[in-house]
Amino acid sequence: MTTVLKRLKLSHFLSDWQTVEHQATQENWSYAQFLLALAEGEASRRDQARIARALTEAQLPCGKSWSNFEFAHVPSLNPAVVMQFAESTSWLQTASNILIFGPSGTGKTHVSSALGRSMIELGKWVKFLPATTLVQQLQQAKLQLQLPAFLVKLDKYDLLIIDDLGYVKKSEAETSVLFELIAHRYERRSLLITANQPFSQWDSIFTDSMMTVAAIDRLVHHATILEMQAESFRKQAAISRTHTT
Repeated sequence: MTTVLKRLKLSHFLSDWQTVEHQATQENWSYAQFLLALAEGEASRRDQARIARALTEAQLPCGKSWSNFEFAHVPSLNPAVVMQFAESTSWLQTASNILIFGPSGTGKTHVSSALGRSMIELGKWVKFLPATTLVQQLQQAKLQLQLPAFLVKLDKYDLLIIDDLGYVKKSEAETSVLFELIAHRYERRSLLITANQPFSQWDSIFTDSMMTVAAIDRLVHHATILEMQAESFRKQAAISRTHTT
């Protein structure tokens, strides 16, 4: 039997079947109950392995989850709305976007990372990238005449998180590849973008006003916009440290 289980790659069956068999004997399980217990264990182990692989590939910032995010600190953010996205993948299935705006230090990266983790736990593939890093990768692909192939490669990810869009330099080389990404994913795959600047200041990101309008138009067509207006978490922590020393 061991040989057969190895060929079928049923690792949980292989490692735990004797333990489960003992429990089944003690509790007088039927054959169906015994098989179901083994199958559930196998499925659970595979899910855990998939989540671990997906988290490694996503490269989400460490330590940012719903359990340690202070919604009370950001009264402009409706927890019910955010958690509705966190508990369902329907918005990814329709290639909808989420755009998060707010000053530095208000938790935009934290919320985007927690949402990314929630999507991974629900079976989706996610990639987190600082905007500057993503643009560098896009530029490199374009220089190597591989940009279309690189954009298709990114289609693997149901959700692409672009953090701190406002730090992209206003240059034709950078913003043109960023626009190509936005246009490529439009109505195909979801984007989650965080930015310090509201749309009215995006001319500082894109060199051409027509490109700015076209990028915003594609992003907002199927999007939810979240505003995070609050005092900086980092500033608050620094003040707290000062008062305790």
